[in-house]
Amino acid sequence: MEYSFPNKIKMPIKLSVLILIALFLSSAIYAVESDWNQSYTQYSGDLNIKVYHNVSCNCCRRWMNYLKTNNFNVSDMPTSNLSYVNEQLSLPPKLKSSHTAIIEGYIIEGHVPAEDIKRLLTEKPDIRGLAVPRMPDGAPGAEKGDFKQNFVVFQFDKKGEYSVFTSYQLDKHNHYQPNIPER
Repeated sequence: MEYSFPNKIKMPIKLSVLILIALFLSSAIYAVESDWNQSYTQYSGDLNIKVYHNVSCNCCRRWMNYLKTNNFNVSDMPTSNLSYVNEQLSLPPKLKSSHTAIIEGYIIEGHVPAEDIKRLLTEKPDIRGLAVPRMPDGAPGAEKGDFKQNFVVFQFDKKGEYSVFTSYQLDKHNHYQPNIPER
């Protein structure tokens, strides 16, 4: 026996399905247009990264999910005292952000793009780590639609001195263009 919904119910179900399809397609289009979809740097080593973050931080979760889409093996390390973690690592105070990660002995502070982490692991410079201070809008995990800010990924050494590793500038189409200084 086949059950038939009355016409009053059929229309809302059809409309609901169309709305769901439209929402799915619009979110898929937005994901394709992201500046941070996939990193293109090939790295054959382990991408095991520990991410320390405050328990209630949503941007940290978004950044960890972003790393996972770029083939990182993320160990989630929630803490109620991120300041203590930063003190133990001697992180320069000017470079602090919302989360601190460790990979192959390097510190990764804040919303650093996967491309820069992989380049760091490939080049293995004699530095302590990379940092994106604070939380610039548009950086990986800190996306806010079309609102984006230029930002800098700093490299820092054991003395706490830092310089530019990569700067990200917006082009006329509102897409990030990396600028890697000559070494």
